[in-house]
Order: sequence, then structure tokens, then C-alpha cells
Amino acid sequence: MTAPVLAAVLGLAGCTAGAATTPASSAASGPVPLATTPASAAQKLSETGSSVMAPLFALWGPAYHAKFSQVNISTASSSSGAGISAAAAGTTDIGASDAYLSPADVTKYASLVNIPLAVAALMVICHVPGAGPSTHLKLNGTVLARIFAGQVTTWNDPAIKNLNPGVTLPGTAIVPVHRADTSGSTFLFTSYLNAQDPADWNSSLIGTTVAWPRQPGQAGATGSSGIIGAVRDTPGAIGYVGVSYLSAVTKDGEGEVALGNAAGTYVLPTASSVQAGLASFTNTPANETISLINGSGAGVYPIINYEYAIVSTAQASPARAQDLRAFLTWAISTGTAQLAQVNFEPLPASVVMLSQAQIAEIKG
Repeated sequence: MTAPVLAAVLGLAGCTAGAATTPASSAASGPVPLATTPASAAQKLSETGSSVMAPLFALWGPAYHAKFSQVNISTASSSSGAGISAAAAGTTDIGASDAYLSPADVTKYASLVNIPLAVAALMVICHVPGAGPSTHLKLNGTVLARIFAGQVTTWNDPAIKNLNPGVTLPGTAIVPVHRADTSGSTFLFTSYLNAQDPADWNSSLIGTTVAWPRQPGQAGATGSSGIIGAVRDTPGAIGYVGVSYLSAVTKDGEGEVALGNAAGTYVLPTASSVQAGLASFTNTPANETISLINGSGAGVYPIINYEYAIVSTAQASPARAQDLRAFLTWAISTGTAQLAQVNFEPLPASVVMLSQAQIAEIKG
């Protein structure tokens, strides 16, 4: 979406169909001014956090610098938890996160906001001997919950065989691999398990870190690359990783699972299935804190999320605030040109309006 189109979206949002998908209070506030140009002085912006977002920031940084040569963006892939902590501590300008701020964080860090920049999906990947990458085993939240709880322990377990008739499955032990760091991907994955099977995966096991049920062979890995490497190197392994790493998963010959959704169909994270999932959630609140897990509809991919910039609205100087507003506005407008390269989707027009309203609150 270009800046002129974005301006039109903002100007029309109060009187078009887009306004129906957002709370009346946010739509009634009207358009906010675009901040499209950074300050003229040389400046460096820093970003750290979500490893799922890292491939996108690796594209955004050079693209933004090519347009505004006075601004350099340094990026560091870590985890969503690290991004939130760094933004709260003031050691980074942008904390990237797959998870929105928790109620405790909102209370503790009053100046922090979570601003969606794009839409992503979480994949489940596996290394099943004899099943090539094109097999796309079918798994749902109930079976996955039992796998990660240690109740389903081999790939030829009847629970898996019943979902995959005609597929030859080995008696290889299942090795569940989870994120060892504070991860938004863990928050998304455990939210899906709980949404589909609260009996086997209760709400106490939802979070960026969880007390994983102990079981033989269970492994933790740091970062998205750590998950991919562990699954690749361990026959029988299963894990979860953002769709921005699809090319790496494919290159390594790992399997991508077709996930069961709320309608009982099994879906891969394609552009159309992510967009279908997004369309099933029509009431993003003004603070943009919302779970997009387990949406309704046969073609819906069930684990999608907003990718958030965690930013302080209280900046050290007007120039710093201007630079942040300009970059974040660029990211949700011109920056959408890079999304498809890492399998992300753009925000709906109504959510663009909400993000721009939050961006406008950044002051110095």
C-alpha cells in the first residue's frame, strides 16, 4: 500500500465499510497525520527481538536506508521476550514481537505500545523417517497437545495414523522440540493447543515460556534457526517455527504439517489461508491486542498473528520520535512491498488505521 493510498484509507475509514471492522471509539477519532519523512540529521534506529521478524527487518533496513540515506537501522535477531524487555529498558528503539504485551507489561510499562506491522503464521515442522517433505502429515491441536504432553510418543501411534490414512508411518520415537528462550512463537503454539484441546493443554501452559511436561527425548532450542536445526538433525523430531523460515525448512528437506483448524479441515499456511484466517477476526481493538488463533472457516489457517513493534511513546527527543514515526509509517505502507519475500501478509486497511493512530502517539 503506497503512502497516498494509506492516506486515503485513513481519511475514509470513518465512513467506509472498513470502519465496521474496528471499534466505534477508534473509528470516531478520525484520521491522524502521516509522518512520512524522518529528520534530516544522520540517525541510527535499533531493532531487536522476534527471530520470526528477523528476515523481514533484514529486507526493511536496506530498503529504508536506500530511500532515506541519513537513517541506518541496526537489527538483531533474538526472541520476542528479549525484544519486549529491551524496549522496556530503553536499550532498543523497536522491540519486535510475535506476541502482544501482557496485561502485566502494560501495567508496568505505561509508555509501551504494541503496533502491528504485518501478519504472519506459525508452521509445525517435522522429521519423520520415510515421509518426504511433500507428505504434509495432518495433525490437529488435540494430537499435538498429546505429543508435547508425552502421551503420544511414536509416529505410528493410532492417533496419528487415524488422521493420515494411507501414509506409512514408522515406529520412530517422537522428539518434541520447543523454544528454550522467551518466545512469541511458543505463545502462539501453546495458544493453539489450548484452543483446540483445553483438557490436555490447560491455560496455565500458555505463554512465551511454559513449564513443558517432562518426557524422554524432549529438547529445547534457542531461536528459530535453533528449532530448524534441531528438527533437521534429529530423526523423529517435531517443532514449530514462523513461516518466514519456509525456504530454510524446505531447503533442509523437513516436513511441513497441515494443521487442523476449527472447522476440522487441514490447511497449510499459504497466502490465501492466512488471509482467510485474518478475515474471520473483524474486531481488532484500538490497542491492537488480539489473539488471531483458531479462526472460523474451512479454508482458515489456525495459527496466525500480528507481528508487533513494541515501542515507547515517550522518546528522548522530537527528532527521535519523528524518525520512529516515519519508519513505522513506511513499514505499514511502502514497506509492504517486501512482505511476500518472507511469506508475510499486509495488514487489513482498518488495522492500518489503528496502527497509524498508535504511531502518532510517539512523541519526544
